Amino acid sequence: MGSQSLLVLSAPTTMIPSKIAASSLAPPRPGPLCFPRALTITDSVVFRVKSNSARNKLASSIRCALTPALKTTLDKVVTSHKVVLFMKGTKDFPQCGFSQTVVQILKSLNVPFESVNILENELLRQGLKDYSSWPTFPQLYIDGEFFGGCDITVEAYKSGELQEQVEKAMCS
Repeated sequence: MGSQSLLVLSAPTTMIPSKIAASSLAPPRPGPLCFPRALTITDSVVFRVKSNSARNKLASSIRCALTPALKTTLDKVVTSHKVVLFMKGTKDFPQCGFSQTVVQILKSLNVPFESVNILENELLRQGLKDYSSWPTFPQLYIDGEFFGGCDITVEAYKSGELQEQVEKAMCS
């Protein structure tokens, strides 16, 4: 008997394939930004896979998740706020040290910013990687443009460049 591993993904109801177990979850708490119904996770999908190659194949099938609708939504989100941070957790409860670092930097500069918890939606998380061409989180957007992740933000903060970019964005 080969070993089995579980890969747990979240997906909209319409994406639940046959022959898998799905259990209903309460909808996620509304965050600072709301996404269309198509991006709301309401079901947990458990895929039983027998090998790492099957797991990798399944995971790669959702990697190209930047649909035209998601791109349009992300365009609206990043252009409707001067500073947006896509992060693990929320600005009040970061769930990753890198996200917490960027939140602390922005708060130290008294920058008003919106945060989006990418942990609430796997399709959003994967789609953002394609949208920004950046594989990790957090992802900081200033004035509608991708600024960088944690390391870039820390360096820009130390050099004063971050404060300049934020002040420029706030004045435009």
